[in-house]
Amino acid sequence: MTGKPAEASGRILARLQQLHPKLIDLSLGRMERLLKNLGNPETRLPPVIHIAGTNGKGSTLAYLDAILSARGQRVDSYVSPHLVHFNERIRLAGRDIDEAQLTALLAECEAANEGAPITFFEITTAAALLAFERSAADILLLEVGLGGRLDATNVVARPALSAITPVSIDHTQYLGDTLVGIAAEKAGILKAGVPAVIGAQMPAALAAIEDRAATLGTPLLRYGVEWDVHPGGDGFNFESSSGKSHFPLPALAGAHQIGNAGIAIACVEVLAAGALPHAAITEGLAGARWPGRLQQISLSDMSAGWEVWLDGGHNAAAGEALAAARDWTDKPLHLIIGMINSKAPEDFLRPLAPLAASVTGVAVPGETASLAPEDISAAAAGLGLPNHEAKDVKAALAWISRQDGPGRILVCGSLYLVGDVLACHTHAPNC
Repeated sequence: MTGKPAEASGRILARLQQLHPKLIDLSLGRMERLLKNLGNPETRLPPVIHIAGTNGKGSTLAYLDAILSARGQRVDSYVSPHLVHFNERIRLAGRDIDEAQLTALLAECEAANEGAPITFFEITTAAALLAFERSAADILLLEVGLGGRLDATNVVARPALSAITPVSIDHTQYLGDTLVGIAAEKAGILKAGVPAVIGAQMPAALAAIEDRAATLGTPLLRYGVEWDVHPGGDGFNFESSSGKSHFPLPALAGAHQIGNAGIAIACVEVLAAGALPHAAITEGLAGARWPGRLQQISLSDMSAGWEVWLDGGHNAAAGEALAAARDWTDKPLHLIIGMINSKAPEDFLRPLAPLAASVTGVAVPGETASLAPEDISAAAAGLGLPNHEAKDVKAALAWISRQDGPGRILVCGSLYLVGDVLACHTHAPNC
């Protein structure tokens, strides 16, 4: 976890982390047992949009939240991981759950679990489902934690709609090391007769999703088939069987965000039975916020002319998206990278290598599974890049800013690293 939880909920969260020897152990059995003890709150939720995928889940959810809220709907949402405070994971009507309510829900789930083995994500997801059952929301946006088929969120038997964002190779130790296998795991959220919006996919991934959909009888709305998006004028065009509509560029930075926005618009079109609420979509695209994803921040101790950007991308596809997200060539680009040891730094770094002036490796704070800074440096050296190691992001920023001339710094490689930067450098500048 990143950030410092409030004292009351933090004590419970610490205990919940001790209930299972593994951080991740994909299964639905433990979740189903606990939910039964809690009275099966997952059967009494608002209409659910269930979102899986490798990259873009959070951004897609952020667009949906903003668009549906602009339509006057009360929207709850569930995301992971958090960046600064655990409360960020459970949002009720657009606001992080308050401390008192979170503490009560965690205590209720801890008591109902009776000390039985269960993962941290499973029991905290159960707490979230209790919160959503008791909320008066019009719709619930439910982001998959990992994979799909055996993810704790997949206890929802019949969502209103499913969505799968682009799938790529990631979390191979849990989902397998082939694109087909990983896509099949993501497609495990599909349900018979429930429409599913599918983002841009590589052919092998799309084939796996289509195979699962055919078996279940799941209606698919696929990028490039039933709907499409492409840049146009000062914005982008969305096309479907309902026609062609033009929208301004989304507020979230990066060329890849047009695709994520397109998934959200396709979902809204399904919910609106084929009609596009143009004004709400335009307002939502402009108002969407998703911290830690190509986010520029201001740091008071940086010299004039330096820019600092954050992005939690950590796999090869994210590296490609980052490289194409904007024009990085107008200033020297210095990368500060920290990664978990289940990731391949060279795969993430390779698309960014032609753009980078230097790479500084750091450890991810508080993570025993962090790659060592020298591992990041070795990956950079293997790609022919100037490299350096620092004890933390603060030291890396200081070292880079002493180099010749102002430039641009991108802190990336892990959402946990980005969360630490946000917690330390923006919420407590002197830490």
